Amino acid sequence: MSESTPDESDEGEGLRWNAWNLLLLVPFLMLVTPWFNTVEPRLFGMPFFYWSQFAWVPVGVICVAIVYLKTRDPNERVAPGTAAEVDELDEGSVR
Repeated sequence: MSESTPDESDEGEGLRWNAWNLLLLVPFLMLVTPWFNTVEPRLFGMPFFYWSQFAWVPVGVICVAIVYLKTRDPNERVAPGTAAEVDELDEGSVR
């Protein structure tokens, strides 16, 4: 029984850590409702609490998009036209 070292070909398995992942914590700030639980300022007659929740939606999307773009592995790109055909996909234990 041999133990694997980080130098071996275990790359790609398990979780990968990157400092960009900390950006995913930003959307959780919307859950701290005491910061936003006020009526003023109103926007189109809507209390601050409600419109601020709507404002966090694009912020969360932008954060996730940035983390995705900064942490994706460029080696995992699939060239156009080389996608696996349905018949080539693993169907598990069906066969």
